Amino acid sequence: MKWLQSREQRELVERIKDSRLRLYRLAFAWCHDAGLADDLAQEALTRGLSRLDQLRDSARLMGWLFAILNRCWIDHLRGRREDFDDELLAELPSDLPGPDSHVERQETVSRVRTAIAALPLGQRQVVTLIDLEDFSYAEVAEILAIPIGTVMSRLCRARASLKELLLEPPVAQRHLRSVK
Repeated sequence: MKWLQSREQRELVERIKDSRLRLYRLAFAWCHDAGLADDLAQEALTRGLSRLDQLRDSARLMGWLFAILNRCWIDHLRGRREDFDDELLAELPSDLPGPDSHVERQETVSRVRTAIAALPLGQRQVVTLIDLEDFSYAEVAEILAIPIGTVMSRLCRARASLKELLLEPPVAQRHLRSVK
């Protein structure tokens, strides 16, 4: 039986290691700093591995790791001694081949990232967890330690803000004028 526990623990450790990219991607969506995102993902992995015995249900591993990542992010913000308010914890495919389609795609990705970065932290966290990482509302509420109603209202506000930001023409197009 001890061998079975050991094998299960090894499998869990491998799943934790495999989750590094998802943790990094989410941390980057929250902080927009590659170095900091890497540090946050690494810290979440380290804490997860050191507290593996606290995981009650191995099926909920990703939610547990994202909750740890959220705590790492909050600890980082508090460590910076910024005004920290708990309320703040409130790719388009292209058929065109060639460099033009690549540039268009990069511009779209850049606009979406900029729009997400413009959201308040709480909205940014909720929209990335639900729309990018496919967590349920209940899982996000648990990860961020907030009520499910708060998740729903932040998501609604975030999506409305993103729609408004992304429907605006890019700055370069707003200032161009026709020349005959």
